Amino acid sequence: MSSRDDPSQNKAVIDRDGLNGLIAALGRAGYRVIGPRAVDGAVVYEPVEDIGDLPAGWIDDQRGGGYRLVKSGEALLGVTLGPQSWKRYLFPPDQRLWQARRDEGGFTIIPEAAPAEPFAFLGVRACELKAMAIQDRVFGTDAAGGFADPGYVARRASAFIVAVNCGRAAGTCFCVSMDAGPRAEAGFDLALTELAGQGRDGEEKRHEFVVETGSERGAAILAGLPQRAASVQDLAAAEAVISSTTAAMGREMVPGVEALLKRSLEHRRWDEVAARCLGCANCTMVCPTCFCSTVEDVTDLSGSQAERRRKWDSCFTLDFTYIHGGSIRRETRSRYRQWMTHKLSTWHEQFGVSGCTGCGRCITWCPVGIDITEEARAIRDSEGTP
Repeated sequence: MSSRDDPSQNKAVIDRDGLNGLIAALGRAGYRVIGPRAVDGAVVYEPVEDIGDLPAGWIDDQRGGGYRLVKSGEALLGVTLGPQSWKRYLFPPDQRLWQARRDEGGFTIIPEAAPAEPFAFLGVRACELKAMAIQDRVFGTDAAGGFADPGYVARRASAFIVAVNCGRAAGTCFCVSMDAGPRAEAGFDLALTELAGQGRDGEEKRHEFVVETGSERGAAILAGLPQRAASVQDLAAAEAVISSTTAAMGREMVPGVEALLKRSLEHRRWDEVAARCLGCANCTMVCPTCFCSTVEDVTDLSGSQAERRRKWDSCFTLDFTYIHGGSIRRETRSRYRQWMTHKLSTWHEQFGVSGCTGCGRCITWCPVGIDITEEARAIRDSEGTP
């Protein structure tokens, strides 16, 4: 029986002090706690030491090509997503893979060591949990083809995940239609549902968190925090938060998009979207599942030391497909088509899942507001027309 089948199992309630205690307990356990912070008008994932570092009272107003933080309420975790994803810690944008140093017998290869300090991610949304599971199929021990990335595997295995069930949907979210939210279903150690400003037992206001455990190490951390047992009313309030978020989802991906894109490779819509697309690669940089990269070898001037670095790249750049004779995908039309069809269609063939979780970042951070759900719908609605 799962904890969702038995509401009294693995559920507790903590308050603001309890959340502060959670951050402190993770620090004492040796984790570097990373959470959402409001910095320069956006939410970013950076080290946090207590709840004073969290974006209290802020929510994010998101639309196609637009993002801003506005004051509203008193929730500590009221913001949904910013331009960053947790990918930057599990699959760093610039990572040294190994070093080589000259010695008497030639060169000695020095592999890159695993991070000494494990991460604890605080505030992971359901769509981002799904994104981590997708990247596990690319880099992890269950990677398609069986080729795991040792650095990724080490960082992923040691990470402690504190998920947050979404209390609101941003204007560009469509996770429900991608079966990726707003409830955290699996892949976490602890999951929080924030109840801010809701009454209990006749009280006018409260600020508490319903906590669900998802692992033994999560249960061990929770056991050391001040808490009380979750009541039926607490669980109902938490369920109402998630249901409200689900109902407020403003976008959705069209059903059957995988097959739709496979039969639409020569659709005129690709020319129409290419006329708007700047080819800036913002959509791939903010995407929590994109994994394109390039590798650079660097040697010092003396020739005594070299290193290999892996850096994020994008299928939107002209040089990404460059081989002898030039680039394969020279037009913006073909590059946008490659990204969208891979993300929503051929990713299934490659990794057994969709490459999209419906987080909406690609819509928000596109300078011209191109909406991937709108593009798919336009292709579907035009089928059968001359």
